[in-house]
Amino acid sequence: MIERYTLPEMGQIWTDEHRLELWKKIEIAACEGWAQLGKIPLEAVEVIREKAAFSWERVQEIEEVTHHDVLAFLTNMAENIGEESKHVHLGLTSSDVLDTALSLQMVEATDILLQKMDKLEEAIGKRALEHKDTLMMGRTHGIHAEPITMGLKFALWYEEIKRQKKRLEFAREEIRVGKISGAVGTFANIEPAVEEWVCKSLDLNPAPISTQILQRDRHAFYMTTLAGVAATLDKMATEIRNLQRTDVHEVEEAFAKGQKGSSAMPHKKNPITAERICGLARVIRGNAQTALENVALWHERDISHSSAERVILPDSTIALDYMLQKMTKLIEGLRVFPEQMQANVDKVVGLIFSQRVMLSLVGKGMSRETAYAWVQRNAMKAWETKEPFKNLVSNDPEIEKYLTQQEIDELFDYSYHTKHVDTIFKRVGLL
Repeated sequence: MIERYTLPEMGQIWTDEHRLELWKKIEIAACEGWAQLGKIPLEAVEVIREKAAFSWERVQEIEEVTHHDVLAFLTNMAENIGEESKHVHLGLTSSDVLDTALSLQMVEATDILLQKMDKLEEAIGKRALEHKDTLMMGRTHGIHAEPITMGLKFALWYEEIKRQKKRLEFAREEIRVGKISGAVGTFANIEPAVEEWVCKSLDLNPAPISTQILQRDRHAFYMTTLAGVAATLDKMATEIRNLQRTDVHEVEEAFAKGQKGSSAMPHKKNPITAERICGLARVIRGNAQTALENVALWHERDISHSSAERVILPDSTIALDYMLQKMTKLIEGLRVFPEQMQANVDKVVGLIFSQRVMLSLVGKGMSRETAYAWVQRNAMKAWETKEPFKNLVSNDPEIEKYLTQQEIDELFDYSYHTKHVDTIFKRVGLL
């Protein structure tokens, strides 16, 4: 399905116009900070606050000549402010404005992502409770292991999303910093008090120390956190894709009326949303690698990080926003087939109880090695002949010396494997 992604609130954060609006706020706040120190007349600040304006088209025209975005912006601002523009950008360097504005954009983007994660967490929690007792096969190495419930699978994702939210909240605080410390971070031409004023007015923390830029370990940590959230969505989507396979078919993405799965094969119903999420997770992980490479810059700074960040930060936050939105809808509309789950459980003719039979024999005084051998020979026969494992165990002359038929019947009880589901749900906060 061809789809156009439009989400004004996230997209707006990364527009050129919004970026320049933040620059303007920072420049005005810096003037206010200087005024608090008596370095700029309060009347001048009033004029600056009233007349400060820019036109994106005009800034572009000027940048064609200056080849410097901040200077083009300041020139256009000066055209509108007039004489008092001499006080604007006093003691600042371009990166003071660029990096502080970028922090504000990242905080704004993160707040949207956290809201989307709240919605996803809620959707997963509802499905977990709905299928708390829906029996299905647990698999290790892709092979049937022992029974779990679909609710446990949802609960696992629910808890992981909660962890990822905490990490993203922490990353938000790591990047919620500004710097107004001048050309190489020494405050030679600006007072630390101005930085403190600007950051307080913008709800940022002053970076304890900076060079000409905020240090990029912060941005790398932020990006790797986004990659971690994407990896969790990738994990969930991969599981859904596996469970939708024709030979498993325990869940299925919602398939709208009129939707087509293939241009050639009319029968197809493909997990396209889950596949899309998996693909975008790869993009974000790749972007995180770029962010890590941005940490090492020359001396007090170069600008090799800047061009990369103009791609990876908007792309990653927008992509993750999209992924969270899509995963929430996928979970809400996911079709679950309990009958098929039970049929898949039954495919292994009771072999999932092999460990319990073995442990029961050990409990009767038999050595583990002997018990394992007796149970394994019956399990291998069940694999080969498809005769119910329970029948083979019941008719094994050596095993029947240790276990009565009633005891064997009790061993082959699915509820044994799900008796602690409520306890697990309480642990993750779903009960």
